[in-house]
Amino acid sequence: MEERRSARVGTVSGLALLTGGMAVAAVAGGAQSIFATVLLGLLALGMGHALLTEIHRQARRRTARWAAHDTANATLLAIWSAAALGVALPAVVPLRVRAVGLLLTFAYALSSAYFVTERRRSISRAPASPREPAPTSGTPTPGAAHPDSTKPIPRHRD
Repeated sequence: MEERRSARVGTVSGLALLTGGMAVAAVAGGAQSIFATVLLGLLALGMGHALLTEIHRQARRRTARWAAHDTANATLLAIWSAAALGVALPAVVPLRVRAVGLLLTFAYALSSAYFVTERRRSISRAPASPREPAPTSGTPTPGAAHPDSTKPIPRHRD
């Protein structure tokens, strides 16, 4: 189903930052209990799912052209990928944090590529003008006129 909401930048970027922050906090914790580590890891997974859902919704909006919001979303995801790589590169960073940084680098890069690919597909399937109705499955609705006749299709009572 295509999304009818307007474009948003802050939601995608905010969820991306929250996901990364939770993941880094889960492994960089120092003197935290195993319970806290597992809880933060599960929160990071939940935020990652919310991020993918929001990317999917934003990519499948019903507009017929690429907008500035789309460029901002793709660019910000690419910036977060570069920032995560910057966290993973220094040798002074603990190994666990470096591993999460590399994982986030690939996850953000793939998210950006997924957004661009899905958005382009959505644009190519969108109607040419905003007033033109989207293509239907070909099943006539009850009470609507049949395309080959002037008689309406009868409604069935259940």
